[in-house]
Amino acid sequence: MRAWSLSEQSNIGDRPLNLVELPDLEPNDGEIVIEVKASGICRTDLHVAEGDLPLLRSPLTLGHEVAGIVAKVGSGVERFKVGDRAGMAWLNSACGKCEFCTSGRENLCPDARFTGWDADGGFAEQARISAEFAYHLPDDIPFEECAPLMCPGIAGYRSYILTGVKGGMKLGLYGFGITGTYVIQIAKRLGVEVYVVTRSEINKEEARKLGADWVGGYDDEFPVKLDAGIIFPAVGPLVPEALGHIKDGGRLILAPVTMTPIVIDDFNLVWGEREIKSLAHITRKDGNELIEMAMKKRFETRVECFDFEDLQEAMIKVSKGEVNGNAVVVL
Repeated sequence: MRAWSLSEQSNIGDRPLNLVELPDLEPNDGEIVIEVKASGICRTDLHVAEGDLPLLRSPLTLGHEVAGIVAKVGSGVERFKVGDRAGMAWLNSACGKCEFCTSGRENLCPDARFTGWDADGGFAEQARISAEFAYHLPDDIPFEECAPLMCPGIAGYRSYILTGVKGGMKLGLYGFGITGTYVIQIAKRLGVEVYVVTRSEINKEEARKLGADWVGGYDDEFPVKLDAGIIFPAVGPLVPEALGHIKDGGRLILAPVTMTPIVIDDFNLVWGEREIKSLAHITRKDGNELIEMAMKKRFETRVECFDFEDLQEAMIKVSKGEVNGNAVVVL
């Protein structure tokens, strides 16, 4: 099989990935091998490739937005059969025994492994994962739309759940990329008012199209007090600004995997039992609930597709913000 391999971290413009030929994968007990049909590109892939996150193994195959067809099934697997549609997301495995796993917080498991970071991912013609951590994908949604469900979709869903908002409440979204497009659709389906702050005129128009109750820029006067907010850009100075929009008892979710320094020099911004909480990975429950929601009503998804051979060029375009939607390589 062909795979894009990362051995040494470098700026993505230096093209640090190499297209190599590897032996076809065989499943171990309890595992499945997926014939990859589509694999989305995430900012986290860039963080690993460029060294913002440590390289935990070398060589490594990146990619954790994986959609395809089960090609092989290992001994003891009952959840999947050859020919099923299957997906892989960021959470690759967890111990199942620790205090976090046994309390529904497997995303915090100290022994968790993550697809495309310390386990090989989906920038390849085949990918391998425990059947218990793979997802059944809907039959009527194209693979190139299923792939983004595996990261911005699930991460957006968990971000929304962490806010604690319910129908009739007000939610602010700071930055409006692909993950934000999932959050707004989830929130509107559940009767939540959504207020979007973004610089991009294209993203402002997208937010209005998806039903935002208010759209503005960072310099605009905010029209209401929010019950909760979610910050998507890795920009620390947004934290005090967003806290200023949130009412007493509200919660601010920090969704990036890394962030520039956060300075809060006014105690009034956190007084009144306001909370700041980070998004730390995902759980299988989040993924299954998001997929169930997608099966009831497809999400409107912007994707730009690239040939597998052009993956590295696509990653460069992602780094420059030149992709219209979620970049997805198709095989």
